[in-house]
Amino acid sequence: VIPPFALLSMRLLLGLSVVITILVIRRRRTGDPRLPSVRELPALIGVGLVGFGISIGAQFVGTDLSTAINGSLVTSASPAFIVLFAALILRERLSWRRIAAVGLATVGVLVIIDLSKVSFSSQTFQGDVALAVAAVTWGLYSVLVRLVSRDHDTLVVTAVAFTGGMFITIPGALIERNSRPVGEITPMIVLGVLYLGIVSTAGAMWLWNRAFALVDASVASLFFFAQPVVGALLSVVLLNQQITPNLIIGSILIAAGVLLALRK
Repeated sequence: VIPPFALLSMRLLLGLSVVITILVIRRRRTGDPRLPSVRELPALIGVGLVGFGISIGAQFVGTDLSTAINGSLVTSASPAFIVLFAALILRERLSWRRIAAVGLATVGVLVIIDLSKVSFSSQTFQGDVALAVAAVTWGLYSVLVRLVSRDHDTLVVTAVAFTGGMFITIPGALIERNSRPVGEITPMIVLGVLYLGIVSTAGAMWLWNRAFALVDASVASLFFFAQPVVGALLSVVLLNQQITPNLIIGSILIAAGVLLALRK
C-alpha cells in the first residue's frame, strides 16, 4: 500500500517525534542529556545515514523486490558483520567462543527458516543484492552506535540518527512517488504505520542502541537472532500456525549461542 521509502520516512518521522518529546521532558526535569555541538553533529548524522538511510532502506527495497524468506536468510548474516566490524573498529577481542556463538545461532536461524522456500533466481537478484547491502551496513551501523555512545546519551544518538536517515529516505520517497503511488489508506494501515513508527522505530531502535552502548558489540549482536524466534512464535499465537520441530531445535541452538557468548 505504501512504497518502501515513503513508509520508511514516515517511520523515522514518527520515531523522531516520540524521541524528541521524551528528550524535551527529560531536559525540563533534569537538564540532561547534553546536546551535541555543531562539530559533533556530522558524525552522528553519518551514523544515522548508514543505519536508517542505507541499511533499512536497502532492507525495505530488498524485501519488496525479493521475498520475506530471502530477507530473513540474508539479513541473518548481520551479527557476523557486527562481530567483524567490532574487531576492526572497536578492537574488541575476536575470541573463538564468540565466533562459535554467532555460528551456532546462525545455524539455529537456518533451521527455523524453511530453506526449501528460498529462491535466489534472476527475478529476485536485485532484491537479494539490496538485502546483502542491508546486512553489511546494519553490522557497521551497530558498531558505530557503540562508538558514538561513549560521548552521547542514547536518546540523543537515536534522535540524530533518525534525522540522518531521512537525508536518504525523503529524497527516495520523492523519486519513487511517480512509479509507486500510495494505495488505499485504511484504519488498519494507519495502525500498522503507527506501530512501525512508535514501537518498532522509536522503541525498538532506542533499545537496540542502548544495548550497544552498554554491552560489547559482539555479544549484543547475538540478540538479533531473537527476531526469527519471536516471529515464529507470534505466527503460532496470532496466525494459528503449528509449533514445528524446526522451531524448537532452532530456538534451542540460538539460545545456546547466546548463552555461550555470555559465559565469562
